[in-house]
Amino acid sequence: MRPALLFDLDGTLLHTDPLHAAVFQELFAERGRAIDEAYYLRHIHGRLNADIFSEAFPDEDAEALSHEKEARFRDKLGASAEPVAGLIELLDLCDAKGWGRALVTNAPRVNADAMLNAIGLRDRFETLIIGEECKHGKPDPAPYLAAMQATGSGPELSVAFEDSPSGMTAARGSGAFCVGLRSSLNDAELRAAGAHMTIDTFDDPLLLTELDRRMTPTGAHS
Repeated sequence: MRPALLFDLDGTLLHTDPLHAAVFQELFAERGRAIDEAYYLRHIHGRLNADIFSEAFPDEDAEALSHEKEARFRDKLGASAEPVAGLIELLDLCDAKGWGRALVTNAPRVNADAMLNAIGLRDRFETLIIGEECKHGKPDPAPYLAAMQATGSGPELSVAFEDSPSGMTAARGSGAFCVGLRSSLNDAELRAAGAHMTIDTFDDPLLLTELDRRMTPTGAHS
C-alpha cells in the first residue's frame, strides 16, 4: 500500500462556508425561516443538501432546492477564491514523495469542479470522490473508503483533512488519521467530532512533523 492524503473540499481547501451559509439563509428566509450561524453549523454544515432540505421543507422538492442552492453558490464563487495557505506546498510534497492525493466531498460534482477551477488545482488530485455518487455520503465512511481504494492506500497510511463534524465522522469511521481544519470550528469542537489533531493552515510545522512520522509503514499507527 502507498501513503495517501485525502482532502475534503468546502472549508478545507478553500474558505467557502460564508458563501454556503449566505445562500442557505436566503433560501430559508424566502420560506419564512430565519437561521443564524449556530443553526448552520449544527444542522447544515457538511451534510448532503438532499437530507437538509428533506428535513427542513418536507413538502417541497428537495432535489430542486438542492439545484437552486448550488446554482446560487456558484454565482457567489468569484475569482477571488484562494486555497488555504500551505496547500500548494503540501501538494508539491505529495508529488516529491509519491503519496496519493484524493478529494472526498459531499458537494455536487459541478460545484467541486467549479471550486477546483477557481483555485487552479483541478489537475493536482488523482481522484475525486463525490458523496452523492457513493452508496452513502458523509457521515458514512464509504466515500473515504472509496478514496483509499482509488489511491491504493489503506487506513493505516491515510491522513484525512476535514472541517465539519459530518466529515470528521466519515473520516474517523474509515480508520484514517484525522486532521481538523479550524476554518469554522475550534480545536475542542473538532476533537469532539473525532479529530486526532487540528490546524489553521497546511503549513503548520506540527502537521509536517506528523506526516513525516506517519507516512511510512513503520511510522503509522492509530
